Amino acid sequence: MSAAPPSRPLTPVTRVLRLCLHALLLGLLALASARAVADSAPHAGWVTGLSALLAAVYAAGVRAPAVHRSARAAGLWLAGVGAVWAALLAVSPDGVWVAFPLYFLELHLLRLRWGLAAVAATACAAIGGFLAHSGSVTPGAFLGPLLGGAVAVATVLGYQALYRESERRRELIEELIATRAELAAAERGAGILAERERLAREIHDTLAQGLSSIQLLLRAAERALSEDPAAAVPPSPAAAALGHIARAREAAQDNLAEARRFVRALTPPDLEHGSLAAALERLCSGAPGPRVRFSVSGTPRALPTPYEVALLRIAQSALANVVRHAGAGRAEITLTFMDSSVTLDVVDDGRGFDPAGVAAGGDGGFGLPAMRARAESLGGLFTVESDPGQGTAVAVTLPLPVEA
Repeated sequence: MSAAPPSRPLTPVTRVLRLCLHALLLGLLALASARAVADSAPHAGWVTGLSALLAAVYAAGVRAPAVHRSARAAGLWLAGVGAVWAALLAVSPDGVWVAFPLYFLELHLLRLRWGLAAVAATACAAIGGFLAHSGSVTPGAFLGPLLGGAVAVATVLGYQALYRESERRRELIEELIATRAELAAAERGAGILAERERLAREIHDTLAQGLSSIQLLLRAAERALSEDPAAAVPPSPAAAALGHIARAREAAQDNLAEARRFVRALTPPDLEHGSLAAALERLCSGAPGPRVRFSVSGTPRALPTPYEVALLRIAQSALANVVRHAGAGRAEITLTFMDSSVTLDVVDDGRGFDPAGVAAGGDGGFGLPAMRARAESLGGLFTVESDPGQGTAVAVTLPLPVEA
């Protein structure tokens, strides 16, 4: 015998149906006993005793947890119920009525094929018992048990179909709720990262640049005053001014270091523990799907934080497109440092696509436009080269800022 059917949580509807089944079976047993006693049937004592025994065996199985967990226990219990019912059927034609609740019981506890076989056997027993007691063959002797079995099978199969449909809907609703929660968390995370990047850019482009300019101007003024011969004769005003300028330059230098510390603290987590090259190396080593190789060309140099963030995000987005859409076996990310620019190339051997279709508004998502916007926001150039079946190459070139 196959494993027991998976247990299902009881809903208000299933509780009501189960109570109705209990009441139907016990009511039919009580009716058979009452009719036997009222009609002074020859075997009234046997009918009453067997009805009580069947009720006791049925109640014991209903209260036994093993019957609902084990197919073997359920089969043994049904065999006991069937044996007592067969004895009742042998002494009273009213036992035929009990076949109808037994159909539902068998279909509920057994696998479908075993349940159908049990229903067929129960119907045959009911027909045989009715024919034995009536002594004549009539269409009703066959139609009653067979129609009852057919109604029970149709009812149970219909309920199971509705239950499966409701379970699918419940799973879809739970998946939708989980997806919405993940999306909300992703949006919050993206908002936090975007704000960190914005603050880093603002500090770098305003406060840090301003302090750097102040330091350069103070250094130039210090050199100019130190070349003044009058500054060497204390306590000349030039010498005092030279001391003030030195202290101002030191304060500017300290604040510049503090601003750069703020910028480093606001960088994305991928850039917190190393350079851009190290972050890209970790990105390639942890990428699922195709084999990804990373290489550096030229002499690495420190880049401004907005440049590192933009190149890392573009690499992440391009590699995500390779994993999700390209079906590639290999991919390569190359970071190239040149005298006046830095270039990032992401190349794969996947199925490729038509860039013109994406540019024309095809079903290309927003990954490529977002990468292009990042590059152009820093004055860079973003290009995509691809053909169906020929792989894809994404390249971004950023001009390096001129150091003062």
